[in-house]
Amino acid sequence: MPGTPDLTLRERHPDDLPILWRWTHAEPDPEWQRWDAPYFHAVRKEAEVLPFETYRDQTLDRPVSRNVRVIALDGVCIGQVSRAEEAPAGGGWWDLGLLIFDPGHWGAGLGTRALDLWAAATFAETDAHVLTLTTWGGNERMIRAAARVGFHECARIPQARAWAGQRWDSVKLARLRG
Repeated sequence: MPGTPDLTLRERHPDDLPILWRWTHAEPDPEWQRWDAPYFHAVRKEAEVLPFETYRDQTLDRPVSRNVRVIALDGVCIGQVSRAEEAPAGGGWWDLGLLIFDPGHWGAGLGTRALDLWAAATFAETDAHVLTLTTWGGNERMIRAAARVGFHECARIPQARAWAGQRWDSVKLARLRG
């Protein structure tokens, strides 16, 4: 479709490291942390910022994981997806994660497209029978995106998370193979 940006999931490249470092270490209060399980993100002090060179060296020393991919828009890293097999191994249950860093990329369906691609890739590359993702009741965009690509709410733990002076539900969504 002409004019539609090319959204892909791919392995991390060395050129992605400045972008990944910026959004995960250098930004003092990135907006994405207010939506991605904000109750887990401690406020970082400037002295705690990991220098880029350290981040680069540590990242390049680790093998590239097949369970993490960069979300690329027209070839440029804008976020990442992840997956982890739930125990016991071989049971067919995989939990997914999705993160788009820059709020300028939110609200245009890119997260929905990335989640759909990641679910399809996970079914194709693993023994997954069921995929889940967990969010919180305040992240209505993630809940809607998951529903658009076939996830259904399967659990809601009332008031399980404290954030910004209120209690929020923990919400788990699931999608079955086929």
